Amino acid sequence: MTDPNLLYTDVEDELRASVRDLLADRADAAAVLARCEQDEPYDLDLWRTLAVDLGATSLHVPEEFGGQGAGFRETAVVAEELGYRVAPVPFLGSAVLATTALLSVVDDQHARKALARLTSGSATGALAVPLSALPGSPLPAIRVEGDTLVGTIRSVADAAVADFLVVPADGALYLVEASAARIEPVVSLDLTRPVADVTFDHAAAVRPAGSTESAVDSALLAGAGILAAEQVGVAQWCLTTTIDYLKQRYQFGRQVGSFQSLKHRLADLWQELVSARAAARYAADTLTTGSDDVRVAVAVAQSLCASVAVHAAEECVQMHGGIGMTWEHPAHLYLKRAKADEIAMGSPARHRAALAALVDLQA
Repeated sequence: MTDPNLLYTDVEDELRASVRDLLADRADAAAVLARCEQDEPYDLDLWRTLAVDLGATSLHVPEEFGGQGAGFRETAVVAEELGYRVAPVPFLGSAVLATTALLSVVDDQHARKALARLTSGSATGALAVPLSALPGSPLPAIRVEGDTLVGTIRSVADAAVADFLVVPADGALYLVEASAARIEPVVSLDLTRPVADVTFDHAAAVRPAGSTESAVDSALLAGAGILAAEQVGVAQWCLTTTIDYLKQRYQFGRQVGSFQSLKHRLADLWQELVSARAAARYAADTLTTGSDDVRVAVAVAQSLCASVAVHAAEECVQMHGGIGMTWEHPAHLYLKRAKADEIAMGSPARHRAALAALVDLQA
């Protein structure tokens, strides 16, 4: 096994710059806040630009299947930048979860056609599992009756804008057009990543040949690893924005950022962020290389990065004082994303429990 490289490559830096410039122009704080007040929280124009113009939604898909032929390291870079802006696009549900599940069964023609729709940007998909699903954990039971599916899955990320659904049922994967299911948006803490309940009432479904439960597990494992990179982006924005604010804010004739107690809190947060970034980078690297250490790496990254993102968001709100509690300031969006991400793909406690078993650590 080769030693992991946690540094960003020149190609990754160039990718980051392209995505960052696009988001700075199209998903600044004012734009995201304004969209949260609209009936359509998703920015589908931005999503199409990411998918079609930048090809940022198919980075880990091999070129032979219409992707960019890169890896999860590059996908993680995009997720980090999207987290930095809490961009309201269905990246996790479509580009990570649904796409990775389909890659596991890509030998089937139905799966290849569905994957081609995602990689070309002509369609958006969603993996029909609860947002809180942990890799390897049991999923809600969906009945298979002939060529149809029956049952309900709650709190599915990005289902509201999906053109089709990848549905785990009876130990296999099924493809269902979104129009054949009943998708009901529910109140979500995170205004920038809505969830929905999905109900199948004898919905017509196609089963790709050779599809197994391992496809879902692979998708959830990748989702948890990439989510860690997103959480690093959330934490980075909170730290950067807080430092900038404390440099401008004066109290008792002094720059607030000069107070020793605040310096210590910021230093502690910076140290946490450095550790979280290293863990997230290692998880992305193991996903790319297929390392035997991938499950340990993802569990470590998720248990750490989720907590760091929440801490960073809480400190951001507190250190902004009164303005941090207002709707007009975007700090609340980051706190909500951090808290929602904390239970997404498994809570830190569940990942630590899984990690203990992986490294044979007795309770």
